[in-house]
Parts: sequence; C-alpha cells; structure tokens
Amino acid sequence: MTTNRKNRREFLKSSLGSAATVALAGSTRRATRLQTTPPAARSARIRFAAIGLNHSHISGQVDTVIRGGGQLVSFFAKETDLAGAFAKRFPDAKLARSEREILDDPSIQLVVSAAVPSERAPLGIEAMRHGKDFMVDKPAATTLEQLADVRRVQAETKRLYSVLIERLESKSINKAGELVSAGAIGRVIQTVGLAPHRMNPETRAPWFFERERYGGVLCDLASHNIDAFLFLTGSTQADIVASQVGNVHHPQYPGLEDFGDVMLNGDGGGGYIRVDWLSPAGLTTYGDGRLTILGAEGYIELRKTVDIAGRPGGNHLFLVDQKGARYVDCSDVPLPYAERLVDDILNRTTTSDSQTRTFLAMELALKAEKQARRPTLPSR
Repeated sequence: MTTNRKNRREFLKSSLGSAATVALAGSTRRATRLQTTPPAARSARIRFAAIGLNHSHISGQVDTVIRGGGQLVSFFAKETDLAGAFAKRFPDAKLARSEREILDDPSIQLVVSAAVPSERAPLGIEAMRHGKDFMVDKPAATTLEQLADVRRVQAETKRLYSVLIERLESKSINKAGELVSAGAIGRVIQTVGLAPHRMNPETRAPWFFERERYGGVLCDLASHNIDAFLFLTGSTQADIVASQVGNVHHPQYPGLEDFGDVMLNGDGGGGYIRVDWLSPAGLTTYGDGRLTILGAEGYIELRKTVDIAGRPGGNHLFLVDQKGARYVDCSDVPLPYAERLVDDILNRTTTSDSQTRTFLAMELALKAEKQARRPTLPSR
C-alpha cells in the first residue's frame, strides 16, 4: 500500500506508543484486563427473530444484534431440546409455532440463523423473499448451486445477506487492518492463517459428521481465514491454486474431514490456510488460531485465541518492522459491526460489511472444497 509517510508515522506513533506497546525483548506480563459485559442495548431500533439453533454460535449472533440495538422477539427450532435451552438463555423471546409464523410477521426486520449448514442458504432465501434481512453463521452455503441462488435472490430483493464471520468480531484482526492500511508493514505480500480446533465429538450432533450437511472442512473452518485473506490483502478477485482435505485421525467418523489446507492467489496478494480438528486436550482454549501478514517492510502476527507464551486472554498482536519488534494491545479496539448492521437494516445501506466480499469469500471456500485433492494422508 502506498501511504503518505508523515501520516503513516503519526498513525504508527499513536497506535504503537509506549502506552499501548512493549518491546518483545523486555516485555513484562500485563495484568489481566477485566472483560466486561457489553452495556444493554439502547431502546430497541429493530425487531428480530432466530430460526435454526443447531450451532451454539447462535447465542453470540443474538448477543451481537442486541448490542447493535435489536430486540429479540421470537425464535423457532424443530428440536425441542434446543428450543428449551434457548428459551432459558433468552427468556423474553417468544417460541413461535413455526418458521412461517416468523417469516409472515411484517414487524420482524431481521432473521438470524445457525441452522444445520446445508439448510442455511434455503432459509436465507426464504427470509429475503419475505422482505427480511438475514444474518447467518458460517458456512452460509454448502454448495456452489446454493450460493448462485442466494446471489440471485439477494440481487432481486436488495436484502442483506450478512455472514457473522470471525473478522467482524475480532479486535486483533480489526487492529491489523488499521495497521496494514496505515502502511505499517508496507505492501501486503501474503497472509498465512492457521485454524486448529478441538472436536469434542461427544458434544456434536450427528450432522457434524455428515459431509453433505456440514459442507466439508474448507467450506466450514477455512471460511473465516479466506475472508481475512481478502480483507487484509485488499483482493477483489482470487483463485484457488491448490487445496486438499482428508480424514487423518478419526476413521470411526468416515464422513468427517479433520484436516484441510488451501493456497490462494489474489489481485492484492497470496494466501495459505490450514485448518484441522486436531487441537490437543492440553490447550487451554479450543484452538491456537494464528494469522501472519507478510509485508514488504515487515510482518504482523496475531495470536487470536491464546498466547502460549503466557499473556492472558486472546487478541494478541505482534508487529515486526525495520526498527524492531512490538507487542500491540488490542483490548480497546472498537467493533462497529453490530451497530452498523442495525444501521444498514434501517437505512438500506451496506456499512457493516461488503456484500461483494461476503459472496466472494463464500465462493472461494466452496471452490476450494470442491476442487480439493483427497490424497491418502498419514493416519493412525
């Protein structure tokens, strides 16, 4: 990225000043910052409902919309156990008698969903056809045919089809985006994303092990990193160079892909992503998610979920440039997605995210999955 050098120096000084950073060589452990609950939303600006509660991400989705000014008025799930647990978590919301009751309610402006992945795109299409915006967990479609239908209906209805991807609620990725835009590491050459996850099979529903229903490991887990690759490189076009998937450690679940990787080439830089369901039980969190952004004049590394070197919490950012290495505190980085999403619903704008990038990220994940080689990888 080409930037004004004076502006760049001023931005980096404010972003990386002594109050916010420490040199790696002489750093001391910071005190744990208390994670406070976001303040209750102001008086509700929109009314919304939830359909499809099959992944626990639905709670985070609902909390995000409430934080932006939404009022959860109703919900529906076919599964009585999921509906009961959700009702305890959100007691002020009404259990609807059917999906149709929610879709036919003209007062509901937004539907959020974490349904079984293969059911998300059809539901989103129905919501948009009923004049409602749609916010969905990833993966937001499991086939290229589903994506084509979503794109067509979104263009026809002009409704929002928003995917709550990691970048939108990650303080460290948002900070990295600021630094990249300011020219902190020069022109971005490549991003490398590593996303190991712990599976905990005893907690998973049957659909989790059925590839046609969850979409495959690249369609699912890699979708976060593909979106981040597009965002950080500024790519508006990209191709899959190579991809592979396999089941390397769980032969008892033949429908599961527990490992995958993909190499991408975009008009703003390159990307490599590795995802898996192999996180060991000894890790203190579900996975040691990392993201490295290589620039022509330096690099940034994010430890998104845990710093195994000992710093508490997540959202750790390290910057290395021609002058040295710095640790950047991301704890106070604002996350504007929630409020902007509600603004977009009210004003018919697209300030919360780019619909074009959302669809491109989905397309690349689906192509990577479809084109993936399935070699005989080492297994136990």
